[in-house]
Amino acid sequence: MLEQYPYLPLILMFVVVYFFMIAPQRKRQKQEKKFSEELKKGDKVVTKSGMHGKVVDLNDSDFSCVIETMAGKIKFDRTAISMEMSKKVNAPEKK
Repeated sequence: MLEQYPYLPLILMFVVVYFFMIAPQRKRQKQEKKFSEELKKGDKVVTKSGMHGKVVDLNDSDFSCVIETMAGKIKFDRTAISMEMSKKVNAPEKK
């Protein structure tokens, strides 16, 4: 069978790579984009560097946000907000 289709293993390898690597990465990128677009004032967030705070201002012209922390207000790019950590902070506590 392989004599008739010498490129079949190569094609199968690309299919496996697509479904296990490329497709999940695309899905994750869409989720992160949606998360950053849905940020609103008052949301508790965590940056990718680990800084906790609350969103006090959003700027759509340069896609940034101002976060209020214990030390004061700091301006961040919205892509610096960690989706996973922010969801953990906002998750309801289990009893």
